Amino acid sequence: MFPEGTLYNFRKFSQMNEKCSCCGQHFEPEPGYYYGAMFVSYAFSTAIFIGVWIALSFIVKEVTLSMMIVALVVSVVALLPINFRLSRSIWIHLFIRYKGPCKAHIA
Repeated sequence: MFPEGTLYNFRKFSQMNEKCSCCGQHFEPEPGYYYGAMFVSYAFSTAIFIGVWIALSFIVKEVTLSMMIVALVVSVVALLPINFRLSRSIWIHLFIRYKGPCKAHIA
């Protein structure tokens, strides 16, 4: 779905291929298709927040607000490209059926 080598390039991590090189499925079936992926991204962000909170509570005796904010900002920014791509991939897979590997289409 995404061009190779662009995961942690912050100018290009959101670029998508136009269509699947195997089956020809367009990755943007309609304008605004991925607005629903924001809900998936929100769920991942919530999981990250809870994970950071639990990890900090095990690492440090008393978690301060500034410590929590810094840890959250660092973790969310570091995982932003992965969160973005994973949420879009999950969203399209909810509505468009996977047809198998490329070799199955060629034969």
